[in-house]
Amino acid sequence: MTEQVRWGILSTAGIAQFEVIPAMIRSNNATVTAIASLSGRAQEVAQLFKIEKAFDSYDQLLDDPDIDAVYIPLPNHLHKEWTVKAAKKKKHILCEKPGALTAKDIEEIQQVCHQHQVIYMEGFMYYLHPQHQRVHQLIKTGEIGDIKQFRARFSFHLTDRADNIRMDPSMGGGSLYDIGCYTIHAMRNILGEEPTSVHTEAIIDPTYHVETSAVSFFNFSSGITAILESSFDMFGQDEYEIIGTEGRIKVPRAFRPDNRGGEGIVVLDKGHFVRSESFSNDLYRDEIEHISHAILTKSEPILTIDNTLNNMKVIDACLESISTKQKVAIRR
Repeated sequence: MTEQVRWGILSTAGIAQFEVIPAMIRSNNATVTAIASLSGRAQEVAQLFKIEKAFDSYDQLLDDPDIDAVYIPLPNHLHKEWTVKAAKKKKHILCEKPGALTAKDIEEIQQVCHQHQVIYMEGFMYYLHPQHQRVHQLIKTGEIGDIKQFRARFSFHLTDRADNIRMDPSMGGGSLYDIGCYTIHAMRNILGEEPTSVHTEAIIDPTYHVETSAVSFFNFSSGITAILESSFDMFGQDEYEIIGTEGRIKVPRAFRPDNRGGEGIVVLDKGHFVRSESFSNDLYRDEIEHISHAILTKSEPILTIDNTLNNMKVIDACLESISTKQKVAIRR
C-alpha cells in the first residue's frame, strides 16, 4: 500500500461532493482515485474534482486493483449490501451512518469484514471533534459530581418532503435513522456505558409512514437516565448536556460544528460560575485522516464496528418500542 490511501467513492451524493471528497483532497494521507455512479454523473463529478477514474457501476470500481478503500454515502437501505460487497473485494470501508438498518445486518457486516481482514468505520464524524474529548476530561475529573442524566436533541425543519429519501420507509427513512442515531451514539459514548431499556414515543407521518419526531427515555443499570429527541418538524438544534450532582456540561454545537466554521463550545455550569471553552477542527478532514491512518497502520479506528453494532441494537429497541408502544429491554 502507498503512503496515501487510494479511495473510491460509491455515488455522487451531495455529502460526497460537498464534504467528503473536498476533505480527502485537503487530507495528508488520502487521495481520491475513482468515483462511480449509476446516474451517469460520475464523469462529470470526476472532472470537477480532477478524479482519475470514473465508472458507471459500483462493481467496476470495486474490481479496480488501484482502490484501497471505499466511501459509501448511498441511501441507508443500500449500506449493508455494498459494505458486504466491498469487504469481499478486500476494500476497507467508511460508510455513512447508520451502518445498516438492523443489528442483525451489522453482525453480518462484522463477520464479513473480519473474514476478509478489512477495516470498517461508520461515519460519525462529529465524535472526532475535540470538544467531546474535553467533555470526557470534565467528567473524569469530577467537575459535575455524579452523573444523573444525559439529554440530547437533534432536529431540523424538513420542508422538501416529496421524493426525499428521509421520508421513504423502504429506504431507511425516519428521524431516528437520519439524526436520532447521533444522539444515541453520543449518549452511549460520552457516558461510556450502555442503556438497559428504552421507551420511545413518536409522531408518524400519515402520508409517508415514517416517524418524523421521536422522544426516547432510557434507563441505565448505574441509575443514570437519558432523554433523547430527534425531529424533522422543529427548528435546528444539535446539542447535548450532562447533568450531575454538582453541575452540568452543555455542548450546544454537538453534531454539526462544521456548520459554524468548525467551532464547538463546551459550557461548564456549576451554579456559582459558568465557564465556556471553544474548540475547533476540520471535521471531515480529521475523519478521513483518522480512518486512513488506521488503514495504513492496520490499527483499529476509534469508532469500532463493535460500537456500530451496539448503536444499532439501541436503534432496534427504539423502533420496537414505537411499534409496540411498550418499554423495551435493549439486547446485549
